[in-house]
Amino acid sequence: MAVAEGSPTYEPGVHWDEVTRFRPSGGAYGTPVAEGSGFKYDEATLHELVKEWTDLAKEYTTDRYEAQLIAISMPPGREYASEGNAQVTRESGKALMDALDARSAYCEAMADKYRTALGKYATAEDGATSAINQQPKGLA
Repeated sequence: MAVAEGSPTYEPGVHWDEVTRFRPSGGAYGTPVAEGSGFKYDEATLHELVKEWTDLAKEYTTDRYEAQLIAISMPPGREYASEGNAQVTRESGKALMDALDARSAYCEAMADKYRTALGKYATAEDGATSAINQQPKGLA
């Protein structure tokens, strides 16, 4: 995908998928798996999704520690305006920390869902392997 020259600009009414000519295709992860009562993703895709959600949660956590610097900012001077500005900045930093905490928790929850799916996937694989191994060997 080519990127347009210059800095991006906001244009009301233009949607990102129209600009990039990207049309969602139903998923970009792994090989398609047949629909039905089985799994929507293959095992490799589930592992990839766990890693991506975990990495994103770590990024939010790192950003949260940096947001603490905003939340403890001190006024540059001892006059009323400096103190008021610092107070507003601290409140903004605390709000940012709360938002980053929520995003990190969401990402961890998503990773946990995919870990759970991996467990179910492994259980289903074990059950199928066991059923196959119980079949008579050779031609009858």
